[in-house]
Amino acid sequence: MQRNLTAVGCDGTETKMNALNHTSAKTSTVLTSVLFVAMLGMTTLFLSGFAHSQTLHDAAHDVRHSTGFPCH
Repeated sequence: MQRNLTAVGCDGTETKMNALNHTSAKTSTVLTSVLFVAMLGMTTLFLSGFAHSQTLHDAAHDVRHSTGFPCH
């Protein structure tokens, strides 16, 4: 009986693992997360730097009410 070496999983290497692929995927995910958080932080600083103080006060006040903290 002859083995079909072109079938998936029948080439004898199914027990070998390649950790390089898992490491690069993890690095890519971490890098994407870090870049997203950095952009979010810079956007928040930029918008709050140019907003009027009354607008920031109203936004903070609304957040306090929506999260259930009393402020009066």
